[in-house]
Amino acid sequence: MTETLFGGPTLPPAYPERAAWGTAPKLRAWQQEALDLYLANTPRDFLAVATPGAGKTTFALRIASTLIDSGAVNRVTIVAPTDHLKRQWADAAAKVGIAIDPNFKNSDGQHGRGFIGVAVTYAQVASKPLLHRAKTEAARTLVILDEIHHGGEALSWGDGLREAFDPAVRRLSLTGTPFRSDTSPIPFVEYAEDRDGIRRSKADYTYGYGNALRDHVVRPVMFMAYSGQMRWRTSAGEEMAASLGEAAVTKDITSHAWRTALNPAGEWIPAVLAGADKRLSEVRRTVPDAGGLVIATDHEDARAYAGQLKRITGESPTVILSDDAKASSKIEEFSAGDRRWMVAVRMVSEGVDVPRLSVGVYATSTSTPLFFAQAVGRFVRARKRGETASVFLPSVPQLMALANSMEMERDHALDRPEKEDGDGLFNPEESLMEEANREEKASDSLTKGKFEALDSQASFDRVLFDGGEFGTGGEVGSDDELDFLGIPGLLDAEQVGTLLRQRQHEQLNRKNRKAPAAAAQSQAPAVPDHRMLMDLRNELAKNVAAWSARTGTPHGVVHTKLRTVCGGPPVAQANEEQLKSRLRKLQDWFVGRK
Repeated sequence: MTETLFGGPTLPPAYPERAAWGTAPKLRAWQQEALDLYLANTPRDFLAVATPGAGKTTFALRIASTLIDSGAVNRVTIVAPTDHLKRQWADAAAKVGIAIDPNFKNSDGQHGRGFIGVAVTYAQVASKPLLHRAKTEAARTLVILDEIHHGGEALSWGDGLREAFDPAVRRLSLTGTPFRSDTSPIPFVEYAEDRDGIRRSKADYTYGYGNALRDHVVRPVMFMAYSGQMRWRTSAGEEMAASLGEAAVTKDITSHAWRTALNPAGEWIPAVLAGADKRLSEVRRTVPDAGGLVIATDHEDARAYAGQLKRITGESPTVILSDDAKASSKIEEFSAGDRRWMVAVRMVSEGVDVPRLSVGVYATSTSTPLFFAQAVGRFVRARKRGETASVFLPSVPQLMALANSMEMERDHALDRPEKEDGDGLFNPEESLMEEANREEKASDSLTKGKFEALDSQASFDRVLFDGGEFGTGGEVGSDDELDFLGIPGLLDAEQVGTLLRQRQHEQLNRKNRKAPAAAAQSQAPAVPDHRMLMDLRNELAKNVAAWSARTGTPHGVVHTKLRTVCGGPPVAQANEEQLKSRLRKLQDWFVGRK
């Protein structure tokens, strides 16, 4: 190592060839502020929470280089969730002259000569904590715990981490998602009671997505939501049908409609993949190497989606499966190249650094806030100012709520007052164990055997951005869909918001122009159209739910306010014009909120 490696602003904020706009000569503002706080207090334990893509690795390596240079530590241990991330950390450290051995095995006993430390996985530490304790005690050790929320995934993992790294002179914990869906305590994290008596994790420094977006450190994300009609057969042989994302249905019906949409044999997935590819083509006009990622539920679906993408694009996508020994090399090859699409199962949701990913398809039924945040984090890593991200997803309440709360700050809570919120919406603190049992540990064949997907149709629903909702829906391939798929790929957040409002205004004007002509061609029905009324009620319910999630106002209060402003009876008795009036007022509120 040379003096210039630790001499202040010469350490790049990210890999030199990937430095984000305006950051190449020095640390980003948040990194410098967090570093100053760390050096002022010289704590033994420090928890830094920074949104995915903000540059946690650079911040940690600056602290490591400073402590090594001052003699405060003479060994570094990096703990990461996966083998791929071990190598990624070692590569990043090598660029600043810190030699980390990512190939260390517990059976080795000692790391290779010439290395100042090792990169290991959480599972590796948990399997032999006493070995790692001995290594920690043998030197003045800095332990960097990447994505520390993984430390609470099992009692043995938490106990193993405490046993192994209790003797460390310094511990630096990092995470982009400081919350867990269960109540397992995270090692080396401080908890403090809030006013309600709930013990919540306490970060030493926090840099959220909202702040990173304003600083142009991450990309703005547009969520392209697609709905449509689904039909399936239950285990009892009964055929059922529902609209994807329909508000007035049970959780089971929503779940089955969602799974039907994701079935590769239906028409929903091919239509959404085609729309995503059109979006990618638009982005590549200004960002030639922009890539896309489809996140699938299992291996079977991933292979099927890859086949559909090949038919759409004429190019075979890169397929990443968890049992593939070449998975890491495939990810690295895709990252360095210019291929259009990669398809992967859940394993690519966290920590994988592919900065050129700009378009995503969320084709999985996993819906925990932790997974959703990490999945979206794959697309927000900015390389230069103006790059945007687009994530295509099913229009279901769970995902709509998560997309509308992108900027919400969460802490890990050890106590749970309730299982779900008063509105019956998806609870961000849902049990991770239940999710694991449902999504990961259950046999795919048993899970899929509960029903038979018959057919699915896709329709464009809306765009979610910065807490607002845009678009009036439309058929796949219609101008209403293409208006949003054709948004330029280089825009900052304010420009995205302005253009979305403009496109929505144009769509409303277009529909208003068509309405008189349609009315002239048909006579008014003698009786109310019950199907149209049900659709309007469902659309109103979805918009009220979105406004409630955005403002924190209870659903009932929103409905009462709409009745006061627009007049008319309760929703169940309102006619077509009264329901449309309330929808227009809600849209005005969304636009006005901007």
